[in-house]
Amino acid sequence: MRLIALALVVATAAGRGYPPGELTIAAAANLTDVFQQIGPRFQAATGIRPVFSFGSTAQLTQQIEHSAPYDLFAAADSEHVDQLDRERLLLAGTRSVYATGILALWVPPQSKASISRIEDLTSPAVRVIAVAKPELAPYGQATVDTLRHLGIWDKVKSKIVYADSISMAKQYGASGNADAVFTAYSLVLKESGRTLRVDDGLHQSIRQSLGVMAASANQPQARRFVAFLLTGEGRQILASHGYQVPPISRQGEMK
Repeated sequence: MRLIALALVVATAAGRGYPPGELTIAAAANLTDVFQQIGPRFQAATGIRPVFSFGSTAQLTQQIEHSAPYDLFAAADSEHVDQLDRERLLLAGTRSVYATGILALWVPPQSKASISRIEDLTSPAVRVIAVAKPELAPYGQATVDTLRHLGIWDKVKSKIVYADSISMAKQYGASGNADAVFTAYSLVLKESGRTLRVDDGLHQSIRQSLGVMAASANQPQARRFVAFLLTGEGRQILASHGYQVPPISRQGEMK
């Protein structure tokens, strides 16, 4: 249903376009909570209303390659943004790393499993582990890498159920259909239950990049949103939601 809804949003946007005061942003699912807070702040500061379409990074990339009318893409990794840049679908010079994501293991409050470390997932009490599909979501790939690194992949892979995004994986846990969930720390930072931050050394760094679309008719507005994330109030909001933000001196400011 989520994919159908996104497709309808894209189709409708393509047919009518968006008002000049709106900005269409394709955003990775892990940004759902933080961007819903950043959006109103950005609109209050600029008068520009951001319209978000959340989904897995791989699926959003495919939509962009098929001419979805987005102005900006904020991904959950750097690889897909680099891919779009090579395909010349990004405005030259706008590709930037805006945050580093943190992987977490969330044990929902209704879970009966006793989990105090990742290795406890091998316990018979843990029946279902929700994970985003690695081929669609960078956090999913980081999860697989973590389980392999710890040497427990073969013991837990039969317990894994895959979701199309990390937000959907979280829903499996929230609805009681999973005993444990691997998702973005930002999505479970304020949730009840137990949340375990995964050691960054167990997987490849989740460096999240963005870029302005070359075909966008709202490039100046998109640049303002990027600046809001890199050097403005959005940067502090990202940090407060569990993201690591790079120093401003390393990012530079888009002109």
